[in-house]
Amino acid sequence: MKTQVICFANNKGGSGKSTTCANVGYGLTQLGKKVLLIDGDMQLNLSLSFFSEDEVLGFAQSEDNLYYAIKNQKDLKDYIVHTSYENLDMIPSSTLMSSIEFELFTKWQREFILKRCLSSIRESGEYDYILIDAPPTLGGWVMNILCASDCVMIPVEATPWGLFGLGNMFEFLEEVRQIAPDLEVLGIVVTKVDTRKNYFKQTIDSLHELEAVNVFETFIRVDSSVEWSQDNNMPIMAYRKSCRSAQEYMALTEEIVNRKQDTNE
Repeated sequence: MKTQVICFANNKGGSGKSTTCANVGYGLTQLGKKVLLIDGDMQLNLSLSFFSEDEVLGFAQSEDNLYYAIKNQKDLKDYIVHTSYENLDMIPSSTLMSSIEFELFTKWQREFILKRCLSSIRESGEYDYILIDAPPTLGGWVMNILCASDCVMIPVEATPWGLFGLGNMFEFLEEVRQIAPDLEVLGIVVTKVDTRKNYFKQTIDSLHELEAVNVFETFIRVDSSVEWSQDNNMPIMAYRKSCRSAQEYMALTEEIVNRKQDTNE
């Protein structure tokens, strides 16, 4: 199978996007896959899922991060750092990503800069999956991420505000498809679920009403173990493999792999 590039995107903050990206990335390594994570968000949450705060600040304050690679249109292979987990590498972010829109503005074919910077890694076939964590915005940088991806996963929080803005997200995806027609929506995953509340069922029913959009069978419930794993800069499966959310993220990972295999057949 050729390298698959999946981005995790939602213009609504607090959707569980970075947490899902981190844990799916780790889960893929447990299935024998080699994974590269790219932290595209100035909030650095994906980087903090695998490195201590001091290490992440070190990446951010140096020039060994995604911001400088994109600003200078460099080959991303020179910005890869190894995590402490086998077969799991990362390109860390920087708080300077807050100004990446300005850096992109004057560039030639600016929507495809990330795709060009990623091309040699992708063509090498070294990684089975490349997962990109996008910021909770809609603009030129997120368009870059989507244009560099094969497909997008959209985490949606099971709260009254979780669905807010989802229409804008799909309108934006249609705009992106004007220049990246092969981009697929892999599906929506519902996160931060409390099954005791009726709103969860309402969220699922609302999502199933969307035409031609897959909703993953696996959903991620609220679990304090996730917060503890984040506090320890670890994916949940490495922190507490037996906990409920670890099992759910593993099930989601398997569902993603199966869905990609079905798509490619």
